[in-house]
Amino acid sequence: MKFQPDAMAGPTITGYGPGWVAVNGQQHNGHLIVNSRSGSSSWNCTGYEGLSAVDFEVFVDLGPELILFGSGDRIRFPKPEWLRALYEMRIGVETMDTQAACRTFNFLAGEGRRVVAALLV
Repeated sequence: MKFQPDAMAGPTITGYGPGWVAVNGQQHNGHLIVNSRSGSSSWNCTGYEGLSAVDFEVFVDLGPELILFGSGDRIRFPKPEWLRALYEMRIGVETMDTQAACRTFNFLAGEGRRVVAALLV
């Protein structure tokens, strides 16, 4: 019997470690946005301490049903005022450490969900 992995239509997070995340085998060393519909791009933020509502408003135009906020090597919750625009558009946000967000992204994207991972590395 031959086993073959399921092929996903969009990007797959293929690895992660301290200070990096790999998408489709390409390593990224900065904060990252991974969209199940369109691929990955840099997230132009300075890290958790520098986040603001503006950093989260960029996700509204991506049209996700859910955002996975990977807050780094430990769980740090975003302030409610950062998420106001997302909640007004009925976009859900789940917070977890970045490694858990990477694993969860692959699972949800594999189900065909409109998910975006916002990853602090």
